[in-house]
Amino acid sequence: MSDGPLKLIVLTGSDRPEVLEAWDELLPLMQETEGVQVVGTYARRDEIPEDPGADIVVVIGGDGSILRGCRQLGTSQLPIVGINLGRLGFLADITVSDFCGNLRQLRDGEYEVSEHLMFRCEHHTEGQVHSDLGLNEVTVTAAGSLKMLDIDLEIDGEPITTFSCDGLIVSTPVGSTAHNLSAGGPIMRQDLQAFCITPICPHTLTIRPIVDSAERTYELTVANPPEGVTLVIDGQISRPIGEGDRIVVKRAAATFKLVRFSGHSYYNTLHRKLGWRGQLDYRDRSGR
Repeated sequence: MSDGPLKLIVLTGSDRPEVLEAWDELLPLMQETEGVQVVGTYARRDEIPEDPGADIVVVIGGDGSILRGCRQLGTSQLPIVGINLGRLGFLADITVSDFCGNLRQLRDGEYEVSEHLMFRCEHHTEGQVHSDLGLNEVTVTAAGSLKMLDIDLEIDGEPITTFSCDGLIVSTPVGSTAHNLSAGGPIMRQDLQAFCITPICPHTLTIRPIVDSAERTYELTVANPPEGVTLVIDGQISRPIGEGDRIVVKRAAATFKLVRFSGHSYYNTLHRKLGWRGQLDYRDRSGR
């Protein structure tokens, strides 16, 4: 952190009424708190300078807003505080009131920054390469084709298997509680350095998710892709996949930096967000 006041940039993410209301509540507090300075605000399509002159990014919205904010920051990632106005919020997991109560802690440096794996996805198609930075997952999906796909997986150039399925997800640990979890993939602790490959509705019951090192390179190809097959990155970027296209996923040089206040526990977050209540109680309480 730089000397002088704590410098913040704020990503408002959208013009949803709840986001605007939260910003109307937060801005006066930030302006009135000694030692805190807002040096910029950005909407969802704004370009953030390579060096915005800030110490921390405040994202208002939800996990989707954080995913979008990471792409806006590009290779110049800054520590992010996520204020949750959405539903689950595994990354943006503090409320507006929590943030207000922790603003002085933030100013005084009483927090930790955890760094997490990001990926670089390269879509090789028709002599072009589209390269995207992402945080959660890369998905190859049948989408509008409404057909089962044969998706070939190579790891470090070695053919691994062909998945006959409705789609395939390559997920980071941070993304393991998103689409990967819904598809039956494992929950991975967020600081692991690994990728998880999870098939969506695999035709062969013996096919199971694969977890492997983030140091490896993952390549996906679709044999004879019907029209409608789509590449989706973090649920926000989509491109059609054609014959001969290659999807290459590997570790990005940049890392996602998340601010955590004292008392935070990853498993406590899972307990709250996923509704874990321990053992189901099947006992008959009627006394019979």
